[in-house]
Amino acid sequence: MRRFISFSCDGDHLAATLDEAPGTTGLLIVSGGNEIRSGGHANQARLAAWAAGEGHPVFRYDRPGIGDSAGMNRGYLEGGPALRAAVTAFRDACPSLDRIVAFGNCDAAALLIHCASDLDIDALLLANPWLIEPSETPDLADGAADGPSPMPSPMPSSAAIRARYLARLKNPVRLLRDLMGGAIDLRKFAAGLARLRARQAPSPLAARAAAALEALETPATILIAQADATALTFMAAWKSPLFRKVQRNPHVRLTAHATSSHSFSDASSQRWLREEILDSLQKV
Repeated sequence: MRRFISFSCDGDHLAATLDEAPGTTGLLIVSGGNEIRSGGHANQARLAAWAAGEGHPVFRYDRPGIGDSAGMNRGYLEGGPALRAAVTAFRDACPSLDRIVAFGNCDAAALLIHCASDLDIDALLLANPWLIEPSETPDLADGAADGPSPMPSPMPSSAAIRARYLARLKNPVRLLRDLMGGAIDLRKFAAGLARLRARQAPSPLAARAAAALEALETPATILIAQADATALTFMAAWKSPLFRKVQRNPHVRLTAHATSSHSFSDASSQRWLREEILDSLQKV
């Protein structure tokens, strides 16, 4: 049974959806970006229905200023109060709940990392954590539509650009066709190559995430889409000295799936994602 509820956060009424189930271990789905709680193409709504069918209640919510929730959208880094209020609302709506597993993709995963130390949850599922700083610089790896963007675009990391270029170089016929046909902006292509030569320092977001994960005592599984640009950026940081102590944290586990789908939307990736979620729900 799916129930629509609301809860309060700093005076704002936030909208939420509860998929009811008899289990005592629940799944909290945190939306990323400016995504509403149903997710892109209702993928999170379907995920919630599946998990509830497996016997686990599922709670989703719109953060302030998003979807059906009141308030001002101040971005994901200011989402801590709403996240903590959602945990409380989940427990209030399901009095029999003993444990909560929180799942977030992209900047929702980053938010969970930053707030993990003071969240009343029992396990984390962190998909493709976002470590890219905002930038006014547009994507340098491929041609893009001209004209101003309403929001600053993040500059892709050297790791993401390198992976994209290597994929193109493996198909020289298509690369030549794209170059000759104008599908690749030569100016941006050259700028991207220059960026590969530059040594990229870890971002402040990466340093903050590393410190939080290093101190983490809650079981956490990092889920990586191997060919996704956001995941490639995370993996470049993961392999750096900055994350050396994180890799030694026994509470942190990293696993990857061979896909380029940021949201694990293809059938194989969905099966893998659901197996990981169910495993965490059953083990916590």
